[in-house]
Amino acid sequence: MMDISRLIVKPNEKLLYTKNLTPGITYYKEKTVEINGEEYRVWSPYRSKLAAAILNGFDASELSDVKTVLYLGAATGTTVSHISDLLPNGRIYAVEVAPRVMLEFVNRVIRYRDNIVPLYFDARKPYYYQDIVETVDLVYCDVAQPDETEIAAYNCDLFLREGGKLLLAVKSRSIDVTKEPEEIYKDSADYLRKRGYEVRQVIDLEPYEKDHAMIYAIKVKKG
Repeated sequence: MMDISRLIVKPNEKLLYTKNLTPGITYYKEKTVEINGEEYRVWSPYRSKLAAAILNGFDASELSDVKTVLYLGAATGTTVSHISDLLPNGRIYAVEVAPRVMLEFVNRVIRYRDNIVPLYFDARKPYYYQDIVETVDLVYCDVAQPDETEIAAYNCDLFLREGGKLLLAVKSRSIDVTKEPEEIYKDSADYLRKRGYEVRQVIDLEPYEKDHAMIYAIKVKKG
């Protein structure tokens, strides 16, 4: 399960720290600090939307029952690496479609971490990795596409267990530049509700990310 005791949140400093799963190794020139004799990696909310969401009110303990994660839009692995710190005995399926980005992700992060499975696929086409990914407890989606909410829901339909959790990073300017960000967030939340999800929180990520929000939703159990 996700070990939230490996996470330290310091709101006054606007920083978080995760206990390094690979002491002595860092991944994107992040700073490290020693706390109670253990090495922790600085997790900046300016580099990670999940870190920003936690500082802006998302309770990380909501993820304490998570053991498996499907991460859509892994990029070079900044946020993935911190989730990996919190999930030493779990598994993260990390999907990324850009070849150069995936190569950097593999060389920079994957080679040192056994709990991450890299998947070089398009998140719009989850049927290509359907035989690889197991049923997961959490889908984390950060793909910055006009249809990002639909992409998240499609993957959740296939892989997320009933009662499982979705964290969807909504970049409003990727969806529609003519609408106000708050309207985009509402549209995305309403879409998820219609698809059978209980939306628990819509968290604005200002001042760390402009025109972004994190939607936290639960896949409602049937029957």
